[in-house]
Amino acid sequence: MTNLFWIFILFLCVQRVSELFIAKRNEKWMLSQGAYEAGERHYPFIVALHILFFISFIAEVTIMEKSLSSDWPLWLTLFFVTQLGRIWTLRSLGSFWNTKIIVLPGAKVVKKGPYRWVRHPNYMIVTIEFIVIPLLFQAYYTAVIFTLLNAWMLSVRIAAEEQALMHATDFKKEY
Repeated sequence: MTNLFWIFILFLCVQRVSELFIAKRNEKWMLSQGAYEAGERHYPFIVALHILFFISFIAEVTIMEKSLSSDWPLWLTLFFVTQLGRIWTLRSLGSFWNTKIIVLPGAKVVKKGPYRWVRHPNYMIVTIEFIVIPLLFQAYYTAVIFTLLNAWMLSVRIAAEEQALMHATDFKKEY
């Protein structure tokens, strides 16, 4: 089990670091097109939340000697579904996807892929991951604490993002 856990952690770390490279590339492109960043004040808290989530998850599993859940097929299936949703979301936004709120004035809001039905599918995916990832290895404290912290953080994040989009794009007309 120990090897499985660390392989899973390695997968998550590689994925997240890859996404940071994509976000940085997209940020450079958007800024070159006249975009600007909004919500800068809360962004460090989002970064800290995600880093602390991983620290808590690793600590809870290793220190408390947690093992793979007996319901692992369910949790692993949900995890893979979220990964497909993550890829779909990133591909749908293309160069507009970012971990920051980067807004290009005059841009049309993306209404393809999951954005046809849900305003913020990426946040929904992260919320599900904050539950599913810890439950896969019975890290119940991490699941509860970080689901609540993420909900609070998203209440700030979504409000800032929607305000910026309403100010600079056709968001208000589309939603």
